[in-house]
Amino acid sequence: MKWFQYLLGQKPIIFIMILINFFGTVYGYYWYRYQLADTPAHFYIFVPDSPTASLFFLIVVAAFLMKKNLPLIEALAIVTLFKYGIWAVIMNLLVLLVNGSLPWEGYMLIASHFGMAIQGILYAPYYRFKAWHLIVAAIWTLHNDVIDYVFGMMPRYSMLMDYMNQIGYMTFWLSLISIFLGYYFVIRKSSRKLQL
Repeated sequence: MKWFQYLLGQKPIIFIMILINFFGTVYGYYWYRYQLADTPAHFYIFVPDSPTASLFFLIVVAAFLMKKNLPLIEALAIVTLFKYGIWAVIMNLLVLLVNGSLPWEGYMLIASHFGMAIQGILYAPYYRFKAWHLIVAAIWTLHNDVIDYVFGMMPRYSMLMDYMNQIGYMTFWLSLISIFLGYYFVIRKSSRKLQL
C-alpha cells in the first residue's frame, strides 16, 4: 500500500489528477447552468456542490505540484468530495429505483462521482490540516445543507422531489460521516504523514 501512496505523490500522477479534475469541474459547472440561471445571486456559491468540491481538490493537487500544502482547502476537499461524491451515487441509484431505468449519463455520473469520493481519501496521507481547519469545513458543509434543504437550493432531480425531506435527512448524516472521515484519515493519523 505504501508504494501506491508514494505513486500518487509523483508529479506525472498529480498532473493527471489536475487534468481529470479540471475537466470534471468545468463540466460540473456547465451541468448546473440551468439551475444557476434560476438561482438568486446570493445563493450561487452554494448550488453547484460537486464541481465546487472538485475545484477544492483541483486547488489542492495543483499546490502539491508546487510542493505546497493548503490545509483549509484540503479539509474542504476531503469532506465535500466524499459527501457529494457519495450523495450523487445515491441520488442516481434512487432515480434508477424510482424510474426503473437510468440514462447513460446517470451511469457516467455514478462512476465519476464514486471516483471523486475515493480520490479525496486516497490523498489523505498528504494532507496537513488541523482540527480548526476541519471545524471550518464542517461549518461550511452543514451550512450548505441548510441552504439546500431549508431554502430549496438542492440539486434538482425532478422525479425525486416527493422524497426531499428524506433526502435532506440522509444528506445531514452523510455530512457528519464525511466530517468524521476527515478526522479519521487526517487528524487521527497525523503522525504517519507522507511527504511529497
